[in-house]
Amino acid sequence: MSPRSVSSNPENLLRIALISVHGDPAVDIGAEEAGGQNVYVRQVGEALTKLGWQVDMFTRKTTVQQPDIVQHCLGCRTIRLMAGPAEFVGRDQIFSYLPQFVEQFLAFQTQEAVQYPLVHTNYWLSSWVGMELKNHQPIAQVHTYHSLGVVKYANVPNVPEIATTRLAVEKKCLETADCIVATSPQEQEHMRSHLSTLGNIEVIPCGTDIERYGAISRDQARQQLGIPLDAKVVFYIGRFDPRKGIETLVRAAGQSQFKADGLQLIIGGGSRPGEKDGQERDRIESIVQDLGLEDITQFPGRISDADLPLYYAAADVSVVPSHYEPFGLVAIEAMASRTPVVASDVGGLQFTILSNETGLLVPSKDVDGFAHAIDQILADRQLNQQWGLAARKRVETTFSWEGVAQQLSQLYQQLIQH
Repeated sequence: MSPRSVSSNPENLLRIALISVHGDPAVDIGAEEAGGQNVYVRQVGEALTKLGWQVDMFTRKTTVQQPDIVQHCLGCRTIRLMAGPAEFVGRDQIFSYLPQFVEQFLAFQTQEAVQYPLVHTNYWLSSWVGMELKNHQPIAQVHTYHSLGVVKYANVPNVPEIATTRLAVEKKCLETADCIVATSPQEQEHMRSHLSTLGNIEVIPCGTDIERYGAISRDQARQQLGIPLDAKVVFYIGRFDPRKGIETLVRAAGQSQFKADGLQLIIGGGSRPGEKDGQERDRIESIVQDLGLEDITQFPGRISDADLPLYYAAADVSVVPSHYEPFGLVAIEAMASRTPVVASDVGGLQFTILSNETGLLVPSKDVDGFAHAIDQILADRQLNQQWGLAARKRVETTFSWEGVAQQLSQLYQQLIQH
């Protein structure tokens, strides 16, 4: 059922807002603090337009040079609001600028002569914005956490000052939002066990572009990237952040039986000079040097949208060694590319990956376990192909953006009509 067919006020129904204060949907993935959340918001927004929604995605402006509005496709755009200085501010320092974000959002509504009937907020900062908007107008709020503070802080050595505020906001959001979207059953369980037994939760997974990923063969991808056809390619893509567990992967590669027999470790993503995640990249590079892995390790930096499917396809195994992931978008991108995944046995990765069917799950930070799992897949080409095909099938049936958007669209319609 199209949303056009369910409202006597189609203009108001069709136009909804996705809010992602610190995760700009229009920036390159791999930029500082730009990862799965940015992909989720952008892809959900574009997929919803195909179902008839007009989608405005609101984020915070971080440079003077950035355009205020980026049009992605007909009916889907990113709108950057001034909230604090027009410069990068780490997510743990943004909270004090949120009242200004709310003011700018309300001013934009006035300017456009529109009042959004629903906001879908992303991450705890945006959830505060959504709850505050309810004090100004009748509006339905859907929220996706992307990570839970209580779980995250159990996995970091230094808890930031904002932690108490975040935990309180996340609990209140679960209890007051019209619906929380958990991206996996594991995330739903964490909400219930750590936050509150109150509130409405629906499980709707993240998705991936099943046409973009998986469209090229392994050999073709390697030829385009200049990778030898007989290499043993291990691939990581993501932010440089200690919680992403890149050190575990590097140390596992140092123990691989293929270290001197064609192993290539590709660690993609990362920073520009002066950005915070550059410190973690420097640390990882020093570990690579200490282990004598410089000759078999590549740091290609940010990988473009056009090239990312090539890297996934070229890999024998994609590794997601995170200490915690509420979902793990990289895993399903690799699976869509018919590449088996070795990942930490945590959070949503327990949902996306079927261990011993589409890849292997290993306890987080277990260097020996990761080394053994990676070698198991590298050593058996038939097993690699079998798991790769099973991975692709799982993504096609469960994790397409079109399917995700259909589920979200139905949820939005129910809440707007309620």
